[in-house]
Amino acid sequence: MTSVFRLKQGRTPLLISMPHVGTAIPADQQGRYLQRALASEDTDWHLERLYGEIAAELGASLIVPHYSRYLIDLNRPPEDTPMYPGAANTELCPTRFFTGEPLYLEGQEPDLAEKQRRREQYWLPYHRALTAEMNRLKSLYGHALLFDAHSIRSELPWLFEGRLPDLNLGTAEGRSCDPAITAGLGDLLASQGRYTQVVNGRFKGGFITRHYGQPHNGWHAVQMEMCQCCYMSEQPPFDYAPALAAEVQPLMQALLQRMLAWKPAP
Repeated sequence: MTSVFRLKQGRTPLLISMPHVGTAIPADQQGRYLQRALASEDTDWHLERLYGEIAAELGASLIVPHYSRYLIDLNRPPEDTPMYPGAANTELCPTRFFTGEPLYLEGQEPDLAEKQRRREQYWLPYHRALTAEMNRLKSLYGHALLFDAHSIRSELPWLFEGRLPDLNLGTAEGRSCDPAITAGLGDLLASQGRYTQVVNGRFKGGFITRHYGQPHNGWHAVQMEMCQCCYMSEQPPFDYAPALAAEVQPLMQALLQRMLAWKPAP
């Protein structure tokens, strides 16, 4: 454990990353933000609770950050290039809420020096740990599987039109993992009728999926962007909904089991 993240190593080739579950904003930075921002409303709420028992049962490793995406977004490239050209994007050090309004007091946005400091102090340690764990898993099992877990409000007009499908699987248009993984997970999603779903729709996978998805290197990555209404209230105080969560958890477990069942071609 570090002040930046917690890593729990498992006993299978699977690593679950949750880069947006952190809520903390350092005391020395809080004065920059609007008061509303200190509640970190765009957090991927409760994902550790949603996936925690599943991860333990399956023997998956788990990496969880401490700090809010409002400080720095661990799922953005370090050079801060847009993940989705032509669409609304949040930056490496976000300056807007998902509703489009500014996060910072006027003139308090981080400058280049502050962005660099945040990269070095918060972004790099998380990614060094991710890289080390992927290498550890590959050395033990011959390949490493990364499931990048996310959640989001189902309707956010600044980011996308209309209502998002409940479950959004992203594999960077099939480039971030073996084609059989994309096909297997996609078939499993399509075979159920409880949740709307799409593969490589609006959310195709962020930096983590694209960077760590290296099938040629034995690293296979997917992203799951789940609408928060599947397991919680989308309105403050963003309460967990155990009955809803109990409905979606078996499907998430089945997806992770399907990933683990995949074997590379001899």
